[in-house]
Amino acid sequence: MRYRLTCLSPVLVGDGKRLAPIDYMVWKDQVNVLDQWRILRLLAKGPRLDGYLSQVRRAERLDFNQWGGFAQNYADRRIPFEHPSMTGYWQRALTDQLHIPTFTNGPSGRFLPGSAIKGALRTGMVFDGWTRGAGKQALGTVPDRMQGDRLPRRLTEAVEEVVVGASGSSRMRAIRPSDSQVFADSALKVYLVRTSTLVPKGPGFEVQWKLAGRGSVDFRRVADSSPAFLEMAQPGTVFEGGWLESEGRDEVFRAANAWSRAVLAVHQRYAERAGLALLLEGLKGLESRVSEAEGRPAACIVNLGWGGGLMGKAGSVVTEDGVFRTILRSLPYYSRAIQSGLPFPKTRRVVFLNDQPAALPGWALIEVD
Repeated sequence: MRYRLTCLSPVLVGDGKRLAPIDYMVWKDQVNVLDQWRILRLLAKGPRLDGYLSQVRRAERLDFNQWGGFAQNYADRRIPFEHPSMTGYWQRALTDQLHIPTFTNGPSGRFLPGSAIKGALRTGMVFDGWTRGAGKQALGTVPDRMQGDRLPRRLTEAVEEVVVGASGSSRMRAIRPSDSQVFADSALKVYLVRTSTLVPKGPGFEVQWKLAGRGSVDFRRVADSSPAFLEMAQPGTVFEGGWLESEGRDEVFRAANAWSRAVLAVHQRYAERAGLALLLEGLKGLESRVSEAEGRPAACIVNLGWGGGLMGKAGSVVTEDGVFRTILRSLPYYSRAIQSGLPFPKTRRVVFLNDQPAALPGWALIEVD
């Protein structure tokens, strides 16, 4: 059997690596990744090697006026920006914002790890279990485990074992997706991502955009907020690979669709509160894709990879639940956000398309045949 995964929004499943600003140059609205070994071999034949090494060692980014010819003639690969406006944002960005996370790469080329697919499906199974009686009962025992000076390293591990099963008896053992086949670099683009947040305004809320180290800025100055540049597979990209299963696929896919529907409903309420019309339209389109997948025997919608945030990993959308809030209030990362009384989570990583906030990352359709 084989699976076919189609990207419905920009997707990044990273390998932990980043392109530093001295690894590439921006030329003609694209990221030109330099073939550094070829450049060094070329410069070693003449007197310019010391100057190049000195700039690489000290400079935040390479001087295009001096070394721009390398971007034209010695690029290992070229990754286009999603929109020409990104060149201006890149030129104005701080150096620490110019490190570009890259898609997973192996000896043969870029691919989608099977573990990313299985992890996304597992989140759906956790959600399915937590909505049942045994899962709710197990979740209620977590606050008792939080007593003492130190929190357990994996706070909800026991709960997950109840709803999904321990390692030797996990319901996820029924399916085994392989890594995908290598796909072409032409499927990748560099996308602009910004982090939105909600702030009170009158009886409701308005959206602002995070500015690194300085809180947030007004929506009308979104161009001044902190950008992130990421190498992502563009919508419509298809990954294919092997699929092994024993039994239980129908249950896993049903849970994945139920989870996606619940998460998309939460994201739609967020987009409505924030007044992000394009984003809301895109989320409604994803919801219709869930309805289509639910009517098919071997299809589901998942959220995987970078940018899913807490909603993509927690396996629960009931953030107003008393037990859920008790747990988050005790965790340093989330305590201040819970105490603020604002909707939780109040931030989203939003992908800009055509220079407009229009999508959430990581949404995809899985089909098995």
